[in-house]
Amino acid sequence: MATLPAFLRRFEARTQQEAHRVAAPPRVERDPFALRPLPQEDVFFFCKRIDNSRLVREHDAKAHSTCWSAIGGAAVILVLLTSILFPSVAGTVAHMRLEELRDRERKLTDEVRMLDYQEAELLREDRLVELARKQNLVTPGTDQVYHLETRADGTVAMVK
Repeated sequence: MATLPAFLRRFEARTQQEAHRVAAPPRVERDPFALRPLPQEDVFFFCKRIDNSRLVREHDAKAHSTCWSAIGGAAVILVLLTSILFPSVAGTVAHMRLEELRDRERKLTDEVRMLDYQEAELLREDRLVELARKQNLVTPGTDQVYHLETRADGTVAMVK
């Protein structure tokens, strides 16, 4: 009685013998100047015209509710993200505004100092005396001074 491995080996031996018996195809002498065949050279494409104009899309009742569910979910997520991120964004904007105001205050303070310096420079006594001398301004004499006297009704009259 034959065992299973011996039985299977018998078929393997036959297939090996048949493989040796099949003759190899004869070698064909190739032209040394011929180009190699291109890949997929033997594949031909045929363009078939498809007419879908008679097809009618079937109404899907679930698609409408699915669409509105997606829109509602996106709106809820947007509201949550906005409520979470708004305080930090508002704080950042307020901080930027505060720094901008501080910078503006520094610039205005520097401008006030510069203007005070220029005013002091213009009102210096020796400069005023020099300007008066250039314009031939002299101290008025006693006969050139007129004293004004105020009246009870608030008007000012010249004394003769």
